[in-house]
Amino acid sequence: MRTSPKVGTVPMSDSTSDDRQDVRPGIPVPRRVKESYQKEEKQKESNVKNRQKSMKEVEKERRDTVLNVALSNENKGFALLQKMGYKKGQALGKKGDGIIEPIPLNIKTGRSGIGHEEMKKRKAEENLESFRRKVLMSQKAQEQAADDFRVRMRSKKEEQKLEGDLRKSQKACLQLDEQKGIACPREAWYWPPTDVQDDSETSEEDEDEVKEQELSTLEKLQILTSYLRGQHLYCIWCGTTYEDEEDLQSNCPGDTSEDHD
Repeated sequence: MRTSPKVGTVPMSDSTSDDRQDVRPGIPVPRRVKESYQKEEKQKESNVKNRQKSMKEVEKERRDTVLNVALSNENKGFALLQKMGYKKGQALGKKGDGIIEPIPLNIKTGRSGIGHEEMKKRKAEENLESFRRKVLMSQKAQEQAADDFRVRMRSKKEEQKLEGDLRKSQKACLQLDEQKGIACPREAWYWPPTDVQDDSETSEEDEDEVKEQELSTLEKLQILTSYLRGQHLYCIWCGTTYEDEEDLQSNCPGDTSEDHD
């Protein structure tokens, strides 16, 4: 049984088919639409062939064409060289040790002015140098901060050691004064501080406190150790009470903590 083609459809053939056309099978396409597609494709191909080249492309083609052609006798410079004994392919120079090929052209195609590339290079070097200086300054600042921290920690440890020696001296002073029957310290801070205070002694202790605040920990320690050595012949770093002044001077290394290290 033979079937007739659908009315209004265009038969598909290998010669007229085009992958770029959005023609799906089974959809009727009018003839004028198909002709319009073909005309458009032909116009695109014609535009590609007859596309006008840009000025840069034209200049490049002309330049390449001229540079690829060797100089002829019509060139005045080449003719002058020949008169002076130059032969084609010969090196320049009296001894023939010069160049053979012409100096290549360095064509500048950008719009930047002469020296712009050098300026960019110099600017980049300046930025790099500035970055290096910043890194170096940052490293120095970190090193200085570390040194300051070590100094503060060393000072803190030294202050803590002085305070410990002062408390040790105050306790020793209290015990030695009591052994000799001394009921009141020469200065209030000679003995360890006590929480219980009499009202009658408040005014006197206030005056002593003012004097005490004027002295540093090191000054208090020097005064108190000198008192212990002179009054009780005692050295807090030796932990010994000596028999007399001669025994103290002979057997004690000194009156500071560094002397006993």
